[in-house]
Amino acid sequence: MAIQRRQLIRAAAAASLGAAALPVLSQGSTKVKVGYLHTPAVDGHIFVGQQIGSFAKQGLALELVKFNTGLELFQAMIGGSLDMLATGAVLSNFPARGQGKAFLMNNIEYATAQLWVREDSGIKTLADLKGKQVSTTTGTTAHVFLDRALRTNNIDPKEVNVVNQRMPEAVSSFISGAVPAVALWVPFDSVIKKQLPGARRLIDASTFFPQAAIMGGWAAGNDYYAKNPAVIRKVIAGWAEANALITSKPDEAAEMLQKTQYTDVPLPDFKEQFKASKYYTNAEWRKNYQDGTVTKWLQQVTDFFVSTANIQNAVKAQDYFDPKPFLETVKA
Repeated sequence: MAIQRRQLIRAAAAASLGAAALPVLSQGSTKVKVGYLHTPAVDGHIFVGQQIGSFAKQGLALELVKFNTGLELFQAMIGGSLDMLATGAVLSNFPARGQGKAFLMNNIEYATAQLWVREDSGIKTLADLKGKQVSTTTGTTAHVFLDRALRTNNIDPKEVNVVNQRMPEAVSSFISGAVPAVALWVPFDSVIKKQLPGARRLIDASTFFPQAAIMGGWAAGNDYYAKNPAVIRKVIAGWAEANALITSKPDEAAEMLQKTQYTDVPLPDFKEQFKASKYYTNAEWRKNYQDGTVTKWLQQVTDFFVSTANIQNAVKAQDYFDPKPFLETVKA
């Protein structure tokens, strides 16, 4: 008992000093502080796993902390207040700066990123965005999608006035008429459908798959990742059981999530949002990990961040993403 008390005291002291958080043992469970975004592409596996008990089965007690953007998530993890996180496109940003180790993919955000325009905006095509304001949260999945959409249509992103706002404010600006267009991620589209029914979805990310595949997934702090390989494998094992349900019974998984986490979104709308992500079975992920597909997709988005955020001496995806724990843990 005295040893356990000393472990708890050391863990609390490390957290207060901003050091990498250590797993705290309590009644045989390992506590892991996990940051996440409240969007089905990111938190779907987390909450399905919580509901079916797959993480608990691995002896994990997840302490979940919700954030609004992946940028905030990584800042919190770098500061030492999170052990690991689940996020979207930002997974290809901070690890490329040497800040965090990516180890687990959730899905492809196939059609989760969307461009919406107001009915009175006069915007009929992407070319009509030239000289117009588009609200989004820069450095996120929505921004990566917008940049790809513009460049693919031979439009210089500099010809569009991108207004950087947190996503809730970006959507509010769009609804109020302050801006004629918004690049968002689901489930924010449901807010627009409810409050501005005349608005129109001009395009979504599925148009650019796989050339602009944007993956969401998990990363851990560098020190935490190095010191806790067993916890990493347990997280993956809990995730894999949740993923098996999501891929084999997607409607059942969507209903579970809507009933407990997305009650403000009508079930038919939520099922549509849920299907906006492209999920792979555990066996398919194994292939994508082994043949370099995951690394290639991560690097595509890292290249975007390198060019737009001017990342110096960026770490390559092959170095910041570690496929070994997944391949060693998930055999089918």
